[in-house]
Amino acid sequence: MGGNVQHTPEQKRGILLTVLVIVIFIIAVLVGFVHKLKQPRVISDTELQINGAIKLERPRILDEFELLADSGEVFTTSQFEGRWTLVFFGFTHCPDVCPGTLATLNNFYKTLDEVTRVDTDIVLVSVDPQRDKPKQLGDYVRYFNPNFYGVTGEFLSLKRFATQLNVPFNKVPLENGDYTIDHGSQVVLINPRGHYHGFFKAPLDPAKMKLTYRSIRATYRG
Repeated sequence: MGGNVQHTPEQKRGILLTVLVIVIFIIAVLVGFVHKLKQPRVISDTELQINGAIKLERPRILDEFELLADSGEVFTTSQFEGRWTLVFFGFTHCPDVCPGTLATLNNFYKTLDEVTRVDTDIVLVSVDPQRDKPKQLGDYVRYFNPNFYGVTGEFLSLKRFATQLNVPFNKVPLENGDYTIDHGSQVVLINPRGHYHGFFKAPLDPAKMKLTYRSIRATYRG
């Protein structure tokens, strides 16, 4: 016995409907899988520390301060609000740590997806206001990335700001009559409320920073 099996119109519609349901189900599973892949992986505070990030148990409210942006305009605490800001203290005459850190921050910044990058700022706070004037500072940071910016100000204002973020720095005279500046190498994280949220320890690793930064953002409740 042989021959083609003939299906009634109702059976054909049933088969097509079944195939359609299976296809829709497969598409839904794939979409869900892709969406999950794009979501940041939330990790514990212990895992954060293992990967070089320290999140404060309670974000620290910063005192009001007045510094100077590389645009020449006044920069205040309120300008941190509404965005995530990574702050590094350094200076343009720094021979190695500062350019190395800014290059690493640039690599980190480029790994972020567009949604994350759009409200992420990278800021160099110059602790050498004597030599780092706004334009020079702006040219320096934008050499590493056109979206980075710099901030400086009067020495005492910078000292107060750095102290709030637990970042030490000191002016060190050199034998030739010049000077350098010793400073902390951590990168401070300020949350969208303008509060000190945590920091990334040196040596920095772009992949680990991305993992920890996205996790911290995902658990932030504002």
